[in-house]
Formats: sequence, structure tokens, C-alpha cells
Amino acid sequence: MHFSALTPDRRNPGRLSRIACALLLSLPFVARAQMALLPAPREAAPAELLPLAAGVHVVCASCTAEDTFAAAELTRELTKIDVPTTSSASAHIALLRADSAAGREALSRGRLTWSPEMQAEGYAIVPDATGINVVGATSTGVFYGAMTARQLVTGYGSAAKLQTATVRDWPAMKYRGVHDDLSRGPMPTFEFQKKEIRTFAAYKINVYSPYFENTLQYLSDPLAAPPGGTLSPAQARELVVYAAQYHVMIVPEQEAFGHLHYMLNEEFYASLSETPNGHVLAPGQPGSLALTKRMYAELAAEFPAPLLHLGADETVELGKGQTKAAVDAQGLGKVYLDYLQSTVAALKPLNRRFLFWGDIAMKEPALVKALPQDFKSQMIAVAWEYNPHTSFAPWIKPYTDAGIECWVAPGVNNWSRVWPNFNNTLPNIQQFTAQGQASGCTGQLNTIWEDDGEALFNNNWYALLYGAEAAWHKGESSIPQFQGNYGQAFHGDASGKINEAQQELMAAHALLKNNFKTSDASDLLFWIDPWSADGQIYAPKIRSSLHELRLHAERAIILIAEARAQGNLREQDALDAMDLGARRMDLIGLKFQLTDDIAIEYDAAYRLQNSKDRDARTEIARDLADINAVNGKLQDFRNNYSLLRDLYESAWLKSNRPYFLRNNLARYDFTLNTWFARIDKFRSAQRQWDRTQTLPPASDIGIPGPPVAAR
Repeated sequence: MHFSALTPDRRNPGRLSRIACALLLSLPFVARAQMALLPAPREAAPAELLPLAAGVHVVCASCTAEDTFAAAELTRELTKIDVPTTSSASAHIALLRADSAAGREALSRGRLTWSPEMQAEGYAIVPDATGINVVGATSTGVFYGAMTARQLVTGYGSAAKLQTATVRDWPAMKYRGVHDDLSRGPMPTFEFQKKEIRTFAAYKINVYSPYFENTLQYLSDPLAAPPGGTLSPAQARELVVYAAQYHVMIVPEQEAFGHLHYMLNEEFYASLSETPNGHVLAPGQPGSLALTKRMYAELAAEFPAPLLHLGADETVELGKGQTKAAVDAQGLGKVYLDYLQSTVAALKPLNRRFLFWGDIAMKEPALVKALPQDFKSQMIAVAWEYNPHTSFAPWIKPYTDAGIECWVAPGVNNWSRVWPNFNNTLPNIQQFTAQGQASGCTGQLNTIWEDDGEALFNNNWYALLYGAEAAWHKGESSIPQFQGNYGQAFHGDASGKINEAQQELMAAHALLKNNFKTSDASDLLFWIDPWSADGQIYAPKIRSSLHELRLHAERAIILIAEARAQGNLREQDALDAMDLGARRMDLIGLKFQLTDDIAIEYDAAYRLQNSKDRDARTEIARDLADINAVNGKLQDFRNNYSLLRDLYESAWLKSNRPYFLRNNLARYDFTLNTWFARIDKFRSAQRQWDRTQTLPPASDIGIPGPPVAAR
């Protein structure tokens, strides 16, 4: 590490408040300047472009321990792109405190006003003849300024350049978070969780919310925790300390009402389940609150943040079992809210505020408004909705009208898809976040769910970084601007090809959405057997789009390869995941094409079998070989699923523990075995032809009939 620690300014730190109020002349700014920065700064104007062939000197002035960490992190990031960080370099990036002499001088020279809203997390960047000066009032502001400075360095090695600029920047929302499902299959390695935190922080995300149903180890209740698939108490404590360095607060969610199937499935907890082997705690059972208290006592000890997340969403079984009489008598909303109040009262000794999902209570706005004020002050409602809408008022107003603090929770739309549907994601994040801001919501919690158990975290960065952009940005963030900045900011791709590849995959999703209305490039389409009755129901709906679908997917593969060929791209694992997503989309199209081809060719062969013409017999042999031979169409099924199985396993292990992987590989193996069996069955039909010059009906082999238009 090469950065200098200059002597701290020893003047009165309180002077900053007077500087904050001083009206300094401001440079004219180019709002949301066209530099590839994420999140885009509130005010920015580019200046000179400095070559960094000789490296850059990272200077830390008024250096606290936290600022030293920021300088070290900036140095580490520059080292990753082979930019030397040396004190002998002519170019510099200086980190300054706003209440230091050097910081005040930089602000004055840049004619920048340090306004009160910048105090907590804001920063300024001021250029000079040989570099830039990053100014922050707090360690968080200095860190965020340093991360923006990192993005101002483009290129690689001796070709790197520093885009100097004048910047004044601060966030629109206090809480900018990512909610990560750790309970439905993928469980990240501990090292990958640290990488997530580093990456979040680099884009000014300050809340990480891991979601637990049964995957946090509880010493008091160890039964439901799956071996190899949990976060241990020691790891939880270490992660909290690690995240704090990056100004990220960990706000865990432990489900405390619904979504507890993995626990309630254990006979030990059977009496607490609303319905047998169900998902929802029975409010009438005293053991329900006792279980929650035990878990939350441990949770609070491991995660010291002032906020904890109760969950309490989708309690769909409530009133259908043990609580039926109470719900029939009092109504679902009252029973739900009464138990939520009881839970919060039981956890009051923890001295925390509690988040809860807003989907149930929003349906009872009058009851929400009538809740006791002390309860409302302890709660933060997280309104969630994952589709685009013109108005999100139905999700937000029940809480703002009741005087309850609220966050908005858009979604990355990764669940049960071979690649996230960013056509839904981007406008959902944009509008929900902007309307949440306008309504006074204090946070955004961008959500990842792993419903299918096979989604890869590395698929999600496009949506997560746009979430960071929208929560930092005041008002409605620009989707086109984000799409233009993403490839450069995240991957270091100046060619625009990664941005184009993302657009191709969005176009592929849109094609399928147009055909299915309620579906897109889903796991259902990837795994469905095209020879099955279900597959043949889907085939006519998708047939007209197969050509364009495959072209979009294949263009994405080509663009990724071309971008990589230029060398030195960052986040290669994310590109591997993107390439895999494109290949899975391509196989959706290919398998339905192959099914039609096989059906048409076999039907033609079957119709010709009684012909005595030698050419007809040659044609039959050729059709059969085209279906099943060294390069046959049946082998195409086998080869593609086999390749994707290997690519999937590799991508999984780059971020996840082996836990749960077998469930997903088994689907590939089952599918492969299906096609191996069909290859063998078809080979028997070929041998029958060789022996008897007859063919079995297509239905005997399992081959569907040819498309109607081909008959």
C-alpha cells in the first residue's frame, strides 16, 4: 500500500458547522454529468483527463483510522486494474476531511458550498493541476468519495487515465439496501458474502439484509439448521465487523410469523404450526412467542444494528388451522396485527426497532392507522411489490397515512428465471423508489429471492446497481443513463458491448413475455420436456419466436466474448453467469426447434416406409441418421444439457457452498438420462428399420406429431 498520512489539522472541529453554512460561490454544474459513474453524482462537471502511465499517489490527509481504511481500499481497487500506487507518481488522489485546513482550502478553491444535507454521507471532489481532492465531513463521506474517485480511473495499467472532475454529491435516501434470500437453496460462501459487502459499499449501498428461515445457527434451537448450509454465530459476528469497515449495516431478517416451514416441519415444533407441517406460527400457542424470543435474543447478540427485520409476510395459512375460530370472530387483519404487536412487546427488552413486510397490514389501513403510537414508533413498514406500476400508492399510503416510517422494496426479478427479467426490474425499481422518496419513505430494500433454488447471485448485479442508483438519486433515476454507464462502471468495458449484451437478453425476455403474457424466460421453459404433453401445449405459443429468441441470446454470447477479447474486464464471474444465462435462453429456443425438426423428419420417414423406390429408402436412412447419429439432433439435446450442467456447477461454486447444489445438478442429470434413454429407444427403431424395413409409429418412441403447418 502506498499512500501518505499527512499531519491532521488540529483546529477546532466545530468550525465545520460554520463552513457548512458559509455561502461560497459555486461552479456551474452539469447535472448528472455524462461520466460513467454509478451512482451518478448529484452535481458533476468533468475537467482534465490525466494519464496514469507512471501510477497515482493516494494521499490521506487528516487521516483517521477509518480514512486510512478508505485509502487502503482505493489502493486495493487500483491495484486490481494494474495502476501503480506510488508516492513518486506525478498524479494524486487526496482524501481530506472537510474541517481540515486542506479540506477547507480545496472547497474554497473549487468554489463549493458544503450544505447541511452533505454532512452525514456527502462528499465533494475538487480537481487541481495534478489530480483530485476528495473531501468528506465523515469517514462515510470520505469513503464514498474515494469509491467515486476509483470510478474516475478508467483503462488498465499504463493506459489508465484519471478523469478529473468537480463533484458535489449526497444521497436522497438514508437507507439503501439489498435483501438477500439465504434460505431457499443457494448459501453463499463466507468469502463471497464479504465480496458482496465490498461491492455494495463501492456503489454506496449501506444496508445488507440476509434473510433467514432456518439457515442461521441458533444454539437454543439447532434442530432445523441444515448441516453445511448455515451461517454460524461466529461468522455472523465477524461479518458485522467486516461490514462496518465499509459503512454497511447488517439488518438480518429472521422470519417470526410466516415462512417457517423448514422449522415447523420438525415434529419438535409441530404444536406451534397453524396447520400441520405448515408455514405459519399459530398465534394462540404460547410457545410461538417463546420460540421467537429465543431466536431474537441470539440474533440481537450477533447483529448489534439498531434495526432487526421480523418478516411476517405472506401468512396465508393464518385462520385455516389452530386460529380459525379467532379469525372467524375477529377478522384476519386484527388477529394478524394483534400478534405482530405481541411479538414486538415480547422483544422490547432488545431495544431495537423492527422492520416488517407490509403486504398483510396494507389491506387493513383503518386498523393500521388505529395502532398504538408507541407500537408505530417501533416499527418500519417495508412495502414490497415487484412489478412496474403507474402508482405505488396502494403499497405506500397505508403506512404514511398512519404515521409509520416506511421503506420500499422493489425486486430484481431473478426468481425462477434462467436470467433476471430486467424489463420488469428497472421500471419497478425506478418508479417504486421515486414514489417512495416523494412520499417520505426513508429507505429502499432491493430484494433477491431464490424461489427455484437454482438462481445465481452473480446474475443480479445489473439490478442491484440500478437499485443503488435509484436510492442515491433524488427523484426519478434515468434508466437509459444507467444502461449506458453500467458496462464501464462495473466491468471496465469501454466498448459498450456488455451494455448491448444486457439489452439483447432483455429483448429475449420481451419476446417470450409477448407470447405468454404471464411468463418469460422461466425455468419452466428451460426444464419442460418438449416431447411431453405440457411441452406440446407450450410449443405453439413459442414457435413463432424461436428464431428471434435464439438470435438475441446468441448475440449476447458473441458480445460478451468480443468484450472479453479486448482484455482486462473486471467481475469475470458475473460475465460467466451472464454467458450461462444467455446459453440457457438459447437452449430454450433450440430444444423446441429440434423437437419440431425431429417430428417432421420422422413423420416423413414413416410415410415413405412402404415405398419401393430406392431413393425413398435412402431418404429414410438419411432422416433417421439426422435424428440419431454422431451429430444427430437427439445428441444435440444431450450435448447442450451436458455442457450447461458443467458450466452451471462451475458458476455455482464460484459463489456458493456445495450445500443444495445436488438438487440442481440432479435436474440436469435427470434430463440427460431422459435423452440418453430416447437415444437408445430411437436406435432400436433404426435397427428395426435395418432388419424389417418398417418403422414403429412416432407415438411408440414418444415423438410428438409434427407441427400442424408442416403436416
